[in-house]
Amino acid sequence: MERWLEKEREHVPLWLPVGLGSGIAAWFVLPDPMAWAAFCCVALAVALGGAFLPEGGRIRRIVIGAGLLACAGCLIVWGKAMIAGTPPIARPAFVEITAKVQSVEPLPAQEMTRLILRPVARDDLPAKIRINVVNKDWREGIAAGATIRFRARLMPPAPPAVPGAYDFAQKAYFQGIGATGRAVPPITVVQAADTSLPPVRQRLSSHIQAQMAGGAGAIAATLATGDRGAISEADADAMRRSGLAHLLSISGLHVTAFIGAVIFLIFRLLALSRRAALRWPLMLIAALGGAGAGIAYTLMTGADVPTVRSCVSALLVLGGLALGREALTLRLIAAGAVFVLLLWPESLVGPSFQMSFAAVVSIVALAEHPRFRALTHGRDEAWPLRLARGVLVLFLTGIAVEIVLAPIALFHFHQAGMLGSLANLVAIPLTTFIVMPFEALALLMDGIGRAFGIGLGAPAWWVVEHSLRLLLFVAHAVAAQPYAVALLPTFGAGAFALVIAGGLWCLLWRTRARWLGTVTIAAGLLLMLSARPPDVLVTGDGRHVAIRTAAGDMALLREKAGDYVRDTLSESAGYDRELLAMTALRQARCSEDLCAVTVTHGNRAWRVLTTRSQNMVDVPVLAKECAAADIVISERWLPRTCLPRWLKIDKAMLRRTGGVAIDLKNGSVRAVRAPGDAHPWIAATH
Repeated sequence: MERWLEKEREHVPLWLPVGLGSGIAAWFVLPDPMAWAAFCCVALAVALGGAFLPEGGRIRRIVIGAGLLACAGCLIVWGKAMIAGTPPIARPAFVEITAKVQSVEPLPAQEMTRLILRPVARDDLPAKIRINVVNKDWREGIAAGATIRFRARLMPPAPPAVPGAYDFAQKAYFQGIGATGRAVPPITVVQAADTSLPPVRQRLSSHIQAQMAGGAGAIAATLATGDRGAISEADADAMRRSGLAHLLSISGLHVTAFIGAVIFLIFRLLALSRRAALRWPLMLIAALGGAGAGIAYTLMTGADVPTVRSCVSALLVLGGLALGREALTLRLIAAGAVFVLLLWPESLVGPSFQMSFAAVVSIVALAEHPRFRALTHGRDEAWPLRLARGVLVLFLTGIAVEIVLAPIALFHFHQAGMLGSLANLVAIPLTTFIVMPFEALALLMDGIGRAFGIGLGAPAWWVVEHSLRLLLFVAHAVAAQPYAVALLPTFGAGAFALVIAGGLWCLLWRTRARWLGTVTIAAGLLLMLSARPPDVLVTGDGRHVAIRTAAGDMALLREKAGDYVRDTLSESAGYDRELLAMTALRQARCSEDLCAVTVTHGNRAWRVLTTRSQNMVDVPVLAKECAAADIVISERWLPRTCLPRWLKIDKAMLRRTGGVAIDLKNGSVRAVRAPGDAHPWIAATH
């Protein structure tokens, strides 16, 4: 083993963020402080045991380092949760609030505006709340820094509706948001903001959308500012299904293109001076200018994790270039990962961190492979061959990224694009070499033309608009293909962990031993593919129930449920068709208050009874119906006389478990909250 590690000595440091991340992941997986403390003790015991291994060997240093890093990761995220997290309010409350506006985020596609507020003189409320204001209730004078008064029904940040769904409560806890709600008019401006000018990001987004209407303008604003509020749901869904959603998140592609353009301009402009060209270190000066521009761009676009990671990586690349070193390596990616995990450890469990780092690691690992280097090595050949080679390289890179990102997308979103490499063959060159440069040129020309009262950027905006229309055409065309998306129902975290561990083993080592990682990848994929779709899904509030019929269709209890509920239930069930109405099923018997459905699986027929209204049902009638049912589901507290043959899911149970998913074949029930889960965003409300 020591001989093998000697061959891999250059790649051992790449596991530093993995060791740190294992401790962070353990804190999220384990349920309570006793378990977290036990993990830290075990990690320190491993490090102590490593001290007894032979001195001078790499195994000894690796075991000690792994134990210490795992313990440190657990303590870092635990400490941040205790110090910086904001507990949610314990229960819904209808209150009148006077609050200071911290930020304003327009959401034109949803016809509302999102405010982040700090309540004034309300010790009973969290220090930060998020409020949505419908545009028709909007008042002039509401801007960052203003003080407003309104009424609202505040709710704790929403937990996952069903197992495997998005957990906003966890994210809000680390963002410091303790309550959410919607403002009820009238909204009074108690004190106007110091300035009536919106923030730079908002003004820039509004200016761009004024130049181009529709989806093209919304995406152009996103590329420049990271503001995705104007993108319609149809366009966003097409971008996701076609594998182009990464273009809507300010990350490596955008930061690299922006910094590269700034460096190019500074370098070329300074080179016009003979004195500067001969005596000044132009590349170093241009790199410093690019670094400053990258930091400013990151701050303006909201400093999300992918943007910060990309900015840190870009700064390391520029530093390496200034020192004359090869900068684009896996060590650079590892350094960026450690930086992010130390400051934002909670980002480890989110799809943004996982997908951004996985994509970059796969690209760099592929670029370092000798055969791929031989393919991309510069050579003297005709331009058609160079073009064909470039297209092949882009296609192979896209395939590698798709393979690496597919398990992550399936775990978090229950779907993964299958044709993204083909769509990116058009989208990435179009965005990098046409859209972003011409958009930057248009903004620059508009800034110059503003001094003279003319719109100099119109020709450049024309190019940007038609290029983005082509991009949307590609997205919708690819998304419409029958095999554009692979769907899987919710599966266990264990299968996902096996795939991630095997993938890291394959990507971070270089000798033949790296192929041992394919064993764990195969085991994880087998578990993922064998995951059974749930037969019954119940949301955490008990209002929405989806049942899978013997024919494989999904039927919804309340057919007027909104798109968010429908999408959540469909994704968790791995279902890609229209949800049917439960009342329309032949095997359903529904009244105004109750609905009984017979679900056949194998040789067993299950009778599921659900309540449909808030009306009082006669106790004897309800008791009789419950006794004839295997499962009873209600958003209300059910009386003790309601005794189904197997399972009673009412408000009392859902308060303990959250939403549930039921597998009738195995007779198993999965819940959002495990018994004894004491994470701070859960324990505060339960």
